[in-house]
Amino acid sequence: MYSAIVFLPLIGFLVAGVFGRWIGPRGAQIVTSVLLVAAALLSVVALISVGLQGETARVQVLTWIDSGSFEADWRLRIDTLTAVMLVVVTSVSALVHIYSIGYMSHDPHQPRFFAYLSLFTFAMLALVTADNFVQLFFGWEGVGLASYLLIGFWYKKPSANAAAIKAFVVNRVGDFGLILGIATLFLTIGSVDFDTVFAAIPEIADKSFNFVGYDVPVVTTACLLLFMGAMGKSAQFLLHTWLPDAMEGPTPVSALIHAATMVTAGVFLVARMSPVFEFSEFALTVVTVVGATTAFFAATVGLVQNDIKRVIAYSTCSQLGYMFVALGVGAYEVAMFHLFTHAFFKALLFLGSGSVIHAMSDEQDMRRMGGLYKLIPVTWVMMVIGTLALTGFPFTAGYYSKDAIIEAAYAAHNPAHMYAFAMTVIAALFTSFYSWRLIFMTFHGTSRASNETLSHVHESPLVMLMPLVILAVGAIGAGMVFAPLFIGHAYEEFWLEAIYRGAENHIMHEFHNVPEWVPYLPTLMMIAGFAVAWLFYIARPDMPRQLAKTHEPLYKFLLNKWYFDEIYDFIFVRPAFAIGRIFWKQGDGRIIDGIGPDGISARVLDITRGVVRLQSGYLYHYAFAMLLGVAGLVTWFMVGGAH
Repeated sequence: MYSAIVFLPLIGFLVAGVFGRWIGPRGAQIVTSVLLVAAALLSVVALISVGLQGETARVQVLTWIDSGSFEADWRLRIDTLTAVMLVVVTSVSALVHIYSIGYMSHDPHQPRFFAYLSLFTFAMLALVTADNFVQLFFGWEGVGLASYLLIGFWYKKPSANAAAIKAFVVNRVGDFGLILGIATLFLTIGSVDFDTVFAAIPEIADKSFNFVGYDVPVVTTACLLLFMGAMGKSAQFLLHTWLPDAMEGPTPVSALIHAATMVTAGVFLVARMSPVFEFSEFALTVVTVVGATTAFFAATVGLVQNDIKRVIAYSTCSQLGYMFVALGVGAYEVAMFHLFTHAFFKALLFLGSGSVIHAMSDEQDMRRMGGLYKLIPVTWVMMVIGTLALTGFPFTAGYYSKDAIIEAAYAAHNPAHMYAFAMTVIAALFTSFYSWRLIFMTFHGTSRASNETLSHVHESPLVMLMPLVILAVGAIGAGMVFAPLFIGHAYEEFWLEAIYRGAENHIMHEFHNVPEWVPYLPTLMMIAGFAVAWLFYIARPDMPRQLAKTHEPLYKFLLNKWYFDEIYDFIFVRPAFAIGRIFWKQGDGRIIDGIGPDGISARVLDITRGVVRLQSGYLYHYAFAMLLGVAGLVTWFMVGGAH
């Protein structure tokens, strides 16, 4: 069963990718969607078997690498952490496949698109079932490759190509850290197998190595390097710049990347590495600070964005920050719970925005929308449900998971826990504001769309609406149903040994005992954000423009995403291009082509051409040359003899 879950998407990829021309768009749609639905159903069975019945397993796929003392088998590690990720990945991917049948119906390259989607899903499944670092890295890079293919799917658009390259390059920065982290653990322990590494960590917890004259702790270094990889994949602060640009891909891709795959890989990695991170307080503090900063930063940028997909993209970035806050304070179960619930309502929001874009003839600017709730009522209801879950409306999914993170941040003993608490509370206020801003600008008020666009507005077909309805059920009920298992009274029996917490880590008990005002604070922030958004975009729609003019520097600062793209362009991109140009013009052109091997060969050819010119074929020319030679020899002897 577990092998089927992992490899069914791979089969779909091969069939759609290799035989796409023969089976056509419809064949590719059916094959990939049916296989993903089958994988999703099997994943639900797996979650019941593992999470509720306590079954764990190691499924041997093949002997992969066996070189001397180095061994890395391809094994599927089946525990609760894996089972949760299997459900998230396959269920969202299956719904995205079905949704794409309607959304991509007019695209001429549908077989390729569905093949890429299935490849993406397989790579993520290979990652979450990894039992060693080599397999994890294989899935990690597979996800990166698939994201490059999907973000740049419309390759004729320069912006799509640029976004794909940007995502690929930024992730390579994080992946470099991941490789070094894996290498650190391997050189210290001598194995890449998870169980072997986890068992050895307590023994090397106090070990250090000398680096440029400093004693550096091994475990802390490994944790920070591994977290660097997680920062890249999960678009954390400083390595976040690729995430909004990923919107250049088709909307279903955005839903898959932002809800279930790719960005959740970093969260999963840290949760899987809990037996390592628990032995480094400093590393956990760094995770907390970065997560809290990301939550705040992305929320501030989301306040002023006008592209409907970019607003949701920055929302994803902010919510990932929440997850890392939970990881940093040691509440790994809470982080995974938010990852689980977030997958439903974030996929709902992205696919809902795709429905809006589909209805509006590919228009994405919210300033050219308004008053759509009467024209596309089902999409409107779905988007409102997703917004309620995201903002933490009582008894929706986000209410249970996001609020739990804020409570855990307050109750933690991490040195940065109050900073994290403050940032997540402020981010909750901003999240509510920009989420309701999106709803009001898109669906309410006076329409700002052209008459021609409005004349074509229509509700999406059933094949696009059904995934929205299923996700809406998850966005409403996933928190209430699964909270007792993930973070409630039954969490120990549910997670078993999938997540490790040190003897001094009692956060899962302590966050239930925070002061009475703490659980109410996120709800107050949610209400306040809604009220301000209603005031700005329903009651007084002229106020945002006036406020932007009054605080123009701040508005431009946020609109330009804290100028990170410009800063990175100045610090990294331009110097890299300048260095490349120097190597091209001076190194390759002037030195290699002019002086080096190419230059020498060119001079030899020049000399040869000169010599060839001397070969005239006339006898008197050769006689004259001989006379010159004889005269030269005589002269040389005479001069030499004089000395």
